[in-house]
Amino acid sequence: MTVSPCAADFFVYNKELYQFLLSIQQNCGQNNCRKIASISLEIDLVDPLVVFTRLSRTNQLNFYWENTANREAIVAIDAVIKQENYGQHRFDQAEDFIKKSIKNISKFSYKDLSSTEPYFFCGFSFFDDNYQVDYPFSPATIFLPRWQVTVKKQQCILLANLIISDGTDIASWLDSLWEKVRVINSLKDIYPTFQKQEKKIQQTYVIESEEFKISILSVLNQIKNNKISKIVLANALDVVSSGEFDLFKSLDTLRQLHPNCYIFSTSNGKGQNFIGASPERLICISQKQLITDALAGSAPRGQTPAEDAAHADSLLSSDKERREHNLVIDFITQSLSQLGLLPQVLPPRLRQLSNIQHLWTPISSIVPANVHPLKIVAQLHPTPAVAGALPDVACREIRHYESFERGLYAAPLGWVDAEGNCEFIVGIRSALINGDRARLYAGAGIVAGSDPDKELIEIQLKLQALLRALI
Repeated sequence: MTVSPCAADFFVYNKELYQFLLSIQQNCGQNNCRKIASISLEIDLVDPLVVFTRLSRTNQLNFYWENTANREAIVAIDAVIKQENYGQHRFDQAEDFIKKSIKNISKFSYKDLSSTEPYFFCGFSFFDDNYQVDYPFSPATIFLPRWQVTVKKQQCILLANLIISDGTDIASWLDSLWEKVRVINSLKDIYPTFQKQEKKIQQTYVIESEEFKISILSVLNQIKNNKISKIVLANALDVVSSGEFDLFKSLDTLRQLHPNCYIFSTSNGKGQNFIGASPERLICISQKQLITDALAGSAPRGQTPAEDAAHADSLLSSDKERREHNLVIDFITQSLSQLGLLPQVLPPRLRQLSNIQHLWTPISSIVPANVHPLKIVAQLHPTPAVAGALPDVACREIRHYESFERGLYAAPLGWVDAEGNCEFIVGIRSALINGDRARLYAGAGIVAGSDPDKELIEIQLKLQALLRALI
């Protein structure tokens, strides 16, 4: 059954939950420690974006994630515990933090629900450290949310995490839980509506067109001299608006325009949000079964079915696009093999989005029990799809050519639970939102045969499509 509000005190009707929390508290008193209680219950089916809109606050960490095509969405609000990491060991440190935290969690569920595991939400930057001292996100942020709402398979689960100590007022906290249930259930028939506002904007490319083409020519010269085989060069578009960007309206627009992408938003608790519509899944692990995507090589969509098919045929038959795509496949399979996995490459296909189409090859594997998801994330990031080949060499060149901090752009964003399930995407087609200002990011893979004019047009196409969604 779903939990419905009533006038009676919540804990009177849930003595089992009250006793569960009380026993944890007694244990804390005896051992002079603190524990985390994780309570999951089914609630009325709501739109998580509405929950996110109503309950999130700018001074709290939060995370929003939606895949409309799969009818899955998650919103995480506020942090019970968090950790920020820096440097080359940030993935290992994040893994240790999650493992230690999980040992301190006790779970309570009203019945056998499909999503009762607390999720640890993670945001990693592209590089191990930020060179720009005032970049607003840490190279690694991991947090366990206070409130988590998950929609999956037409079931809506509220998961509440609470730190319990000897002095915790359990009855008062249960009242707040009940109030949260009441508020969220009251949103079940509400759909987001936004006023249309005409904004004047100023937009400036961080790297001017001619300078960007010169960078591409320089990379092509390195490729010709066999110093490197691919580099992904990105550009950024700085936008100043006459009014503040509406985070929630932007997310709603993105999910309508890009139903086959992952719509995401992560905050730093200081007023900035990193959002986007990514077509690229880094990894998904469910019950030890891993799926990852090789996504590289692209072409525009056509204005007519015939034109669209012609672009698709050209993409599939292009030696240059195939070569770029195969670099990613080879990198992923080799990286997984180095961890002891046995990757299976599925047949290649097209990933067709609203304004662009990509070559796409899913790759699967069984994950051994001793391999933590973050070890795989660390091994795969960055792929040649967002860095180049070889990635270490390509990353040094990226620092040389790009005059801005990538930050969370093209970096792993996602969640992991205690059972080794996880889902991480690559933060491309993305923007950093800060009040009335935004920085939009997009990149293109430069390989032998790349045309500087065409690569420049591709990046501008991606940036302008994202800008339309934001305004």
